[in-house]
Amino acid sequence: MKDQATRLRELVNKNYKKSNNNSGEKSSANGARIITISSGKGGVGKTNFTVNLGISLSKMGKKVVVIDADLGLSNVDVVLGLIPKFSLNNVLSGEKNIEEIVVDAPGGIRIVSGGSGIMNLVDLEKYQLENLVSNLDSIASDSDYILIDTGAGLSNSVMSFIEASNELVMVITPDPTSITDAYAVVKNIHRDDRSVKVVINRVDSNKEGFEVYHKINSATKKFLNFEVESLGFIYEDLSVKKAVRNQRPFILENPNSLASKGVDMIAYNLENDTKNLNKVNGFSRFINKLLNSV
Repeated sequence: MKDQATRLRELVNKNYKKSNNNSGEKSSANGARIITISSGKGGVGKTNFTVNLGISLSKMGKKVVVIDADLGLSNVDVVLGLIPKFSLNNVLSGEKNIEEIVVDAPGGIRIVSGGSGIMNLVDLEKYQLENLVSNLDSIASDSDYILIDTGAGLSNSVMSFIEASNELVMVITPDPTSITDAYAVVKNIHRDDRSVKVVINRVDSNKEGFEVYHKINSATKKFLNFEVESLGFIYEDLSVKKAVRNQRPFILENPNSLASKGVDMIAYNLENDTKNLNKVNGFSRFINKLLNSV
């Protein structure tokens, strides 16, 4: 007898093929770039970066949805000063559809609280999964970017999100433990054609940023025969701490700060990354990959 995950994968594949065969309409496969943003350890500014990156992309005219998938310390809403009433759990229960739980946030982005819902896929009934895929595909097909803010480290949930996404951005600081923990995450993923990029946060100079990047890239080249890509650096900036205390994204609080300019450059680099411009990945395919990793 086929296990539940196998049956769900077949269902998602069927839905994905169906969506691709709908001529005359924009399919989910031609929708958003789904990018997982993670880190080897907590406390490196990952969530703050994710939110501000989304806002920077929005300023460039892009439609951005941020999904808070940190199952332990969900705090996208805290950074934005919001209190979402609903999460994906409410979609799974049939109480709400996706548009009813999406929250409009400062800076033109939208956020979705994932809760534990997206990691309970193997326990879903067929009708629940069909409903979830349909709902998530509807926002992906109308978005340019889906940014998934995961937890930190090597937990099963974090690694599942990483494996499901075509693009991974690792946030690292100059702290040696941050570098070694990020390397551990990269070491444990199945790379295939997945793009792995790094953002060096809280640097004192470009020199320090380059040094940190070369440390992790040298390690991945030597031991994994694989190079990570640098998206850019973000300077240590007192205005960031002030914005966090005010529960307001620093890119809105102080758009001309060094940190804001760093995020803007990273957004520009991401948008103009010609190697990955075609890595759109509808949620049907994303969830199929997620199921393959559970």
